[in-house]
Amino acid sequence: MNIFIAILLGAVQGLTEFLPVSSSGHLVLLQKIFGIKEPALVFDTAVHGGTLIAVLVVLQEDIRNILRRIAQPLTLYLVIATIPAVIAALLFKSRIEEAFASGSFLGFAFLITSSLLFISDRYYRGAGFSARTQDKMNWIDALFIGLLQAVAITPGISRSGATISGALIRKFDRVFAARFSFLLSIPAILGALILQLKDLSSATAAAGAIGPLPLIVGSFSACIVGFFSIRFVLKIIRERSLRGFALYTGILGLLVLVDKFVTHFFFT
Repeated sequence: MNIFIAILLGAVQGLTEFLPVSSSGHLVLLQKIFGIKEPALVFDTAVHGGTLIAVLVVLQEDIRNILRRIAQPLTLYLVIATIPAVIAALLFKSRIEEAFASGSFLGFAFLITSSLLFISDRYYRGAGFSARTQDKMNWIDALFIGLLQAVAITPGISRSGATISGALIRKFDRVFAARFSFLLSIPAILGALILQLKDLSSATAAAGAIGPLPLIVGSFSACIVGFFSIRFVLKIIRERSLRGFALYTGILGLLVLVDKFVTHFFFT
């Protein structure tokens, strides 16, 4: 992988990590398009480190409030919402790696993301209820959002899209839904980094692997773009519908499936 491709993929990661369109799915897709043979999961995990720095900077006030008073309901709900993804990652690690390597499920996964976004947006706008605030959250809400995050460990199913959709289905205020999703990304990314630490080390040492420089510049690119992406999403979700993202991931999923089963340009 050359430096230009690493910067491009890092920028895509930073942009799509917080947009509800699946960053991992886009990385797998672009690696197929560019014919990159190096371990997809390793690079994906590395650039997630860059987006981790971005979310820590943008949400520093929220994080500071949590650290000032660890023993509060929000901390408990973040822990509860994280547990399903941890269990899923430990149980299905090898299958997740296979999904990253093959991309065979990618088209269907994008369609799942599209469906989640469309259903949650339609439900939220058509239900005629008063939006719930953070102080109304309970452990059932956290568990429901966490289960959707666990489903989103598969490339193509957006983690932010799934968790934001889950919060909207549970009738939460749109801005809080996004902020909770972004806070939830912190333990999710940290967990992925810990699980893949061994793979990152071996990948940089093995002949023909990605190497340290592309990992570094890719992560830096993801951090810078991710910083602006978070701010953009917070603005978008406050003012606009999620249907545009649902349409985009739906079309993308159909194109991937057409290539997978008909044209075979990138997927065999």
